[in-house]
Amino acid sequence: MKTDSAAAAPDATEGETPSDGAAEHQTAEPVLTDVGENPAAADAAWFTAEVHANSTALVRYFARRGPRQDAEDLAAEVFAVAWRRRDDVPRDAVLPWLYRTAGFTLANHRRKHVDLPVDIVPETGTPRVSDDPELSALFDAELRGALESVGERDRQILLLHAWEGLDGDELGAVLGISRSGADAALSRARKRLREAWQERLAF
Repeated sequence: MKTDSAAAAPDATEGETPSDGAAEHQTAEPVLTDVGENPAAADAAWFTAEVHANSTALVRYFARRGPRQDAEDLAAEVFAVAWRRRDDVPRDAVLPWLYRTAGFTLANHRRKHVDLPVDIVPETGTPRVSDDPELSALFDAELRGALESVGERDRQILLLHAWEGLDGDELGAVLGISRSGADAALSRARKRLREAWQERLAF
């Protein structure tokens, strides 16, 4: 014999409507309330935020160092690399990482426009003022000459500091060295620039 409680229980097979709570439990789809639960969505959200935050700085980086019409395309190349290598990008130093990648991208871009076999294109050296977009952007001829004389790496350090406002850890991240190494490199570059400037003023 059935008990009263068993007889009172709703029977879905007989067309009975389950309680509201039971209906919601049966029909609700799982909802992601946080992008952290979806790695792809989290990556996309992070990347979109970084593009919005750093695109202007990156375009300016290239515009100061080459033809302005190429700046946006080169910045897009850097962001494409950042997306492909997103697992390698340090979340606490994104912009320095982008600047470092931009340096390699710019070097590759410049090599494409050099009418020399690749095996004899110099990796380093001191370009002539008229051939270097970074120096051409400086209107003071004496300053251009002084920067030319300090060498390519010192000039890169000085301009990253002066134009992009980098020093300490950020400068080190761009150069691929420690903070103390970056501080020392910046100090040496400044000293060489002062000496070059004084030599030019002596004439």
